[in-house]
Amino acid sequence: MTVAPLVSSVRAVEDARGVGVVSFGLFGDQDVFRSEATGAAQVVVDRFGTGPIDVRYNSKKGGGATIEALARSLQVADHGLDAENDVLFLILTSHGSRAGLAIKAGRLTQTLTPSRLADMLARTGVRHKVVVISACYSGVFVPRLANPDLLVITAADADHPSFGCRDKAKWTYFGDAFFNIALRQAKSLKDAFAVARELVYRRELREHFEPSNPLMAGGANVQPLLIPRR
Repeated sequence: MTVAPLVSSVRAVEDARGVGVVSFGLFGDQDVFRSEATGAAQVVVDRFGTGPIDVRYNSKKGGGATIEALARSLQVADHGLDAENDVLFLILTSHGSRAGLAIKAGRLTQTLTPSRLADMLARTGVRHKVVVISACYSGVFVPRLANPDLLVITAADADHPSFGCRDKAKWTYFGDAFFNIALRQAKSLKDAFAVARELVYRRELREHFEPSNPLMAGGANVQPLLIPRR
Protein backbone atom coordinates (compact mmCIF):
# COMPACT_ATOMS: atom_id res chain seq x y z
CA MET A 1 0.00 0.00 0.00
CA THR A 2 1.18 3.50 -0.80
CA VAL A 3 -0.55 6.62 0.43
CA ALA A 4 0.38 9.93 -1.10
CA PRO A 5 0.42 12.64 1.58
CA LEU A 6 -2.62 14.83 1.88
CA VAL A 7 -1.76 18.36 0.95
CA SER A 8 -3.71 21.52 1.62
CA SER A 9 -5.44 23.16 -1.29
CA VAL A 10 -3.30 25.75 -3.04
CA ARG A 11 -4.86 28.23 -5.46
CA ALA A 12 -2.68 29.17 -8.42
CA VAL A 13 -5.08 31.96 -9.18
CA GLU A 14 -7.87 33.47 -7.14
CA ASP A 15 -10.71 31.66 -8.90
CA ALA A 16 -9.00 28.28 -9.35
CA ARG A 17 -11.02 25.20 -8.44
CA GLY A 18 -9.69 22.77 -5.92
CA VAL A 19 -9.72 19.21 -7.24
CA GLY A 20 -9.20 16.49 -4.65
CA VAL A 21 -8.13 13.07 -5.98
CA VAL A 22 -8.84 9.69 -4.39
CA SER A 23 -7.52 6.73 -6.41
CA PHE A 24 -7.79 3.08 -5.32
CA GLY A 25 -6.35 -0.03 -6.98
CA LEU A 26 -8.62 -2.61 -5.42
CA PHE A 27 -7.48 -6.02 -6.65
CA GLY A 28 -4.13 -6.92 -5.15
CA ASP A 29 -3.35 -10.10 -7.06
CA GLN A 30 -2.40 -8.17 -10.22
CA ASP A 31 0.02 -5.25 -10.40
CA VAL A 32 -1.85 -3.53 -13.22
CA PHE A 33 -4.38 -2.12 -10.77
CA ARG A 34 -1.66 -0.60 -8.58
CA SER A 35 0.00 0.86 -11.65
CA GLU A 36 -3.25 2.24 -13.04
CA ALA A 37 -4.41 3.77 -9.75
CA THR A 38 -1.07 5.51 -9.34
CA GLY A 39 -0.72 6.63 -12.95
CA ALA A 40 -4.30 7.84 -13.30
CA ALA A 41 -4.06 9.93 -10.14
CA GLN A 42 -0.89 11.59 -11.42
CA VAL A 43 -2.50 12.47 -14.75
CA VAL A 44 -5.53 14.01 -13.02
CA VAL A 45 -3.29 15.99 -10.67
CA ASP A 46 -1.18 17.21 -13.58
CA ARG A 47 -4.28 18.35 -15.47
CA PHE A 48 -6.56 19.63 -12.71
CA GLY A 49 -5.28 18.98 -9.23
CA THR A 50 -4.82 21.60 -6.54
CA GLY A 51 -6.34 19.75 -3.60
CA PRO A 52 -5.88 16.69 -1.38
CA ILE A 53 -4.52 13.50 -2.95
CA ASP A 54 -4.87 9.94 -1.65
CA VAL A 55 -3.61 6.93 -3.62
CA ARG A 56 -3.95 3.40 -2.22
CA TYR A 57 -3.64 -0.08 -3.61
CA ASN A 58 -3.60 -3.69 -2.53
CA SER A 59 -1.06 -6.45 -3.11
CA LYS A 60 -0.96 -10.22 -2.74
CA LYS A 61 0.23 -9.69 0.84
CA GLY A 62 -2.50 -7.26 1.84
CA GLY A 63 -3.04 -3.52 1.63
CA GLY A 64 -5.26 -0.68 2.66
CA ALA A 65 -7.55 -0.24 -0.36
CA THR A 66 -10.67 -1.65 1.31
CA ILE A 67 -14.28 -0.55 1.55
CA GLU A 68 -13.70 0.89 5.00
CA ALA A 69 -10.56 2.72 3.90
CA LEU A 70 -12.37 4.19 0.91
CA ALA A 71 -15.11 5.57 3.14
CA ARG A 72 -12.50 7.19 5.39
CA SER A 73 -10.50 8.54 2.48
CA LEU A 74 -13.54 10.21 0.94
CA GLN A 75 -14.31 11.89 4.26
CA VAL A 76 -10.72 13.12 4.68
CA ALA A 77 -10.64 14.48 1.12
CA ASP A 78 -14.01 16.12 1.78
CA HIS A 79 -12.54 18.10 4.66
CA GLY A 80 -9.82 19.54 2.41
CA LEU A 81 -12.24 20.88 -0.21
CA ASP A 82 -14.72 23.72 -0.49
CA ALA A 83 -18.15 22.07 -0.47
CA GLU A 84 -19.72 24.23 -3.17
CA ASN A 85 -16.83 25.25 -5.38
CA ASP A 86 -14.34 22.36 -5.48
CA VAL A 87 -14.49 18.92 -7.11
CA LEU A 88 -13.86 15.45 -5.68
CA PHE A 89 -12.36 13.12 -8.30
CA LEU A 90 -12.58 9.40 -7.47
CA ILE A 91 -10.78 6.70 -9.51
CA LEU A 92 -11.44 2.99 -8.91
CA THR A 93 -9.72 0.21 -10.85
CA SER A 94 -10.29 -3.52 -10.37
CA HIS A 95 -12.01 -6.60 -11.69
CA GLY A 96 -15.76 -6.19 -11.85
CA SER A 97 -18.97 -8.16 -12.08
CA ARG A 98 -22.66 -7.35 -12.23
CA ALA A 99 -22.56 -7.28 -8.42
CA GLY A 100 -19.90 -4.58 -8.25
CA LEU A 101 -16.12 -4.21 -7.86
CA ALA A 102 -13.87 -6.97 -6.53
CA ILE A 103 -11.56 -6.12 -3.62
CA LYS A 104 -8.64 -8.43 -2.86
CA ALA A 105 -6.06 -7.56 -0.23
CA GLY A 106 -4.10 -10.63 0.81
CA ARG A 107 -6.72 -13.02 2.14
CA LEU A 108 -9.37 -10.33 2.45
CA THR A 109 -12.07 -10.34 -0.23
CA GLN A 110 -14.91 -7.85 -0.50
CA THR A 111 -17.36 -6.58 -3.10
CA LEU A 112 -18.03 -2.86 -3.44
CA THR A 113 -21.63 -2.64 -4.63
CA PRO A 114 -23.21 0.33 -6.43
CA SER A 115 -25.48 1.03 -3.47
CA ARG A 116 -22.56 1.03 -1.00
CA LEU A 117 -20.54 3.43 -3.13
CA ALA A 118 -23.58 5.67 -3.63
CA ASP A 119 -24.04 5.84 0.15
CA MET A 120 -20.37 6.75 0.68
CA LEU A 121 -20.50 9.54 -1.86
CA ALA A 122 -23.78 10.86 -0.48
CA ARG A 123 -22.17 11.27 2.94
CA THR A 124 -19.48 13.59 1.59
CA GLY A 125 -20.11 17.28 1.83
CA VAL A 126 -18.60 18.13 -1.55
CA ARG A 127 -21.36 18.82 -4.04
CA HIS A 128 -19.51 18.23 -7.32
CA LYS A 129 -17.92 14.85 -7.98
CA VAL A 130 -16.37 12.77 -10.76
CA VAL A 131 -16.18 8.98 -10.51
CA VAL A 132 -14.15 6.97 -13.04
CA ILE A 133 -14.43 3.19 -12.75
CA SER A 134 -12.13 0.96 -14.78
CA ALA A 135 -13.55 -2.56 -14.54
CA CYS A 136 -15.66 -5.15 -16.32
CA TYR A 137 -19.42 -4.50 -16.13
CA SER A 138 -18.73 -1.15 -14.45
CA GLY A 139 -21.80 0.33 -16.11
CA VAL A 140 -23.81 -1.20 -13.26
CA PHE A 141 -22.75 1.82 -11.21
CA VAL A 142 -24.25 4.39 -13.54
CA PRO A 143 -27.93 4.23 -12.49
CA ARG A 144 -27.06 4.58 -8.78
CA LEU A 145 -24.48 7.34 -9.15
CA ALA A 146 -25.09 9.61 -12.15
CA ASN A 147 -26.85 12.93 -11.59
CA PRO A 148 -26.21 16.57 -12.58
CA ASP A 149 -23.68 16.99 -9.74
CA LEU A 150 -21.96 13.62 -10.23
CA LEU A 151 -20.24 12.66 -13.46
CA VAL A 152 -19.72 8.92 -13.94
CA ILE A 153 -17.32 7.42 -16.48
CA THR A 154 -17.03 3.64 -16.79
CA ALA A 155 -14.80 1.33 -18.83
CA ALA A 156 -17.75 -0.82 -19.89
CA ASP A 157 -21.51 -0.96 -19.85
CA ALA A 158 -23.45 -3.16 -17.44
CA ASP A 159 -23.45 -6.17 -19.77
CA HIS A 160 -19.88 -6.42 -21.05
CA PRO A 161 -16.35 -6.99 -19.77
CA SER A 162 -13.50 -4.58 -20.35
CA PHE A 163 -9.97 -5.72 -21.22
CA GLY A 164 -6.29 -5.37 -20.45
CA CYS A 165 -6.12 -6.36 -16.78
CA ARG A 166 -3.05 -8.56 -17.06
CA ASP A 167 0.11 -8.79 -15.01
CA LYS A 168 3.06 -6.56 -15.98
CA ALA A 169 0.76 -4.20 -17.89
CA LYS A 170 0.84 -0.59 -16.73
CA TRP A 171 -2.70 0.17 -17.86
CA THR A 172 -5.92 -1.57 -18.77
CA TYR A 173 -7.22 -0.81 -22.27
CA PHE A 174 -9.59 1.85 -20.96
CA GLY A 175 -7.13 3.31 -18.47
CA ASP A 176 -4.53 3.67 -21.20
CA ALA A 177 -6.95 5.27 -23.62
CA PHE A 178 -8.63 7.64 -21.17
CA PHE A 179 -5.95 8.64 -18.67
CA ASN A 180 -2.66 7.93 -20.39
CA ILE A 181 -3.57 9.22 -23.86
CA ALA A 182 -6.75 11.29 -24.09
CA LEU A 183 -6.83 13.15 -20.79
CA ARG A 184 -3.24 14.34 -21.10
CA GLN A 185 -4.21 16.59 -24.01
CA ALA A 186 -8.00 16.96 -24.17
CA LYS A 187 -9.68 20.27 -23.41
CA SER A 188 -12.43 18.64 -21.34
CA LEU A 189 -13.50 15.35 -19.80
CA LYS A 190 -16.14 15.05 -22.48
CA ASP A 191 -13.52 15.33 -25.22
CA ALA A 192 -11.22 12.90 -23.42
CA PHE A 193 -14.00 10.35 -23.12
CA ALA A 194 -14.92 10.62 -26.79
CA VAL A 195 -11.31 10.03 -27.82
CA ALA A 196 -10.86 7.18 -25.34
CA ARG A 197 -14.06 5.43 -26.37
CA GLU A 198 -12.94 5.45 -30.00
CA LEU A 199 -9.44 4.21 -29.12
CA VAL A 200 -10.84 1.37 -27.02
CA TYR A 201 -13.31 0.39 -29.74
CA ARG A 202 -10.58 0.23 -32.39
CA ARG A 203 -8.30 -1.82 -30.16
CA GLU A 204 -11.05 -4.28 -29.30
CA LEU A 205 -11.94 -4.58 -32.97
CA ARG A 206 -8.31 -5.34 -33.89
CA GLU A 207 -8.08 -8.00 -31.21
CA HIS A 208 -11.50 -9.50 -32.03
CA PHE A 209 -13.09 -8.68 -28.67
CA GLU A 210 -16.75 -7.83 -28.26
CA PRO A 211 -16.99 -4.06 -27.62
CA SER A 212 -17.00 -3.08 -23.96
CA ASN A 213 -19.03 0.09 -24.63
CA PRO A 214 -17.59 2.62 -22.15
CA LEU A 215 -20.18 4.97 -20.67
CA MET A 216 -20.33 8.59 -19.55
CA ALA A 217 -23.38 9.92 -17.71
CA GLY A 218 -24.47 12.81 -15.50
CA GLY A 219 -22.25 15.68 -14.51
CA ALA A 220 -23.95 18.59 -16.26
CA ASN A 221 -23.00 20.85 -13.34
CA VAL A 222 -19.52 19.37 -12.92
CA GLN A 223 -17.93 19.54 -16.34
CA PRO A 224 -17.82 23.35 -16.58
CA LEU A 225 -15.79 23.43 -13.34
CA LEU A 226 -12.99 21.21 -14.64
CA ILE A 227 -10.73 23.31 -16.85
CA PRO A 228 -7.41 21.57 -17.63
CA ARG A 229 -4.18 23.40 -17.07
CA ARG A 230 -2.42 24.46 -20.23
